[in-house]
Amino acid sequence: MAGLNKVLLIGNVGKDPEIRQSADGRKIVNLSLATSETWKDKTSGERQEKTEWHRVVIFNQGLADIAEQYVKKGSKLFLSGSLRTRKYTDGNGLERYTTEIVLGAYDGEILLLDSKDKGNSFPPPATADDYDDRTTGGAFTPADYQRAKNGDLNDEIPF
Repeated sequence: MAGLNKVLLIGNVGKDPEIRQSADGRKIVNLSLATSETWKDKTSGERQEKTEWHRVVIFNQGLADIAEQYVKKGSKLFLSGSLRTRKYTDGNGLERYTTEIVLGAYDGEILLLDSKDKGNSFPPPATADDYDDRTTGGAFTPADYQRAKNGDLNDEIPF
């Protein structure tokens, strides 16, 4: 039976990333990411908020370099990884478990969502305006879809 272990998060970094080196010299980055949800309480009408903290570990060397150079406390990130639980022994000799989002050596993704105005010098992601029909393969836009739905599409198919 096949399975899927994929975590997608958008949140803010709680403190500057911690960069370590493994015994063989590879970078390992640890950071905490806060995700929040807000809602309006039905009885009081007041706005409520709940924040969840996630431990993130980055083993992917390219992503570790990006995190080291561009990610800092308060940075807004989109990240993709997998969920892993591991057992460890604490300072008192007690066995404990922790669950982490892991961006492994061959998977994972980070997108920096901060604007350039917040001091992030990483280039912003490309937008649809940055491409023409040759680079998008002539893909439908939402406006094209609406025109086609209304039977109003003047296609130029040569056959």
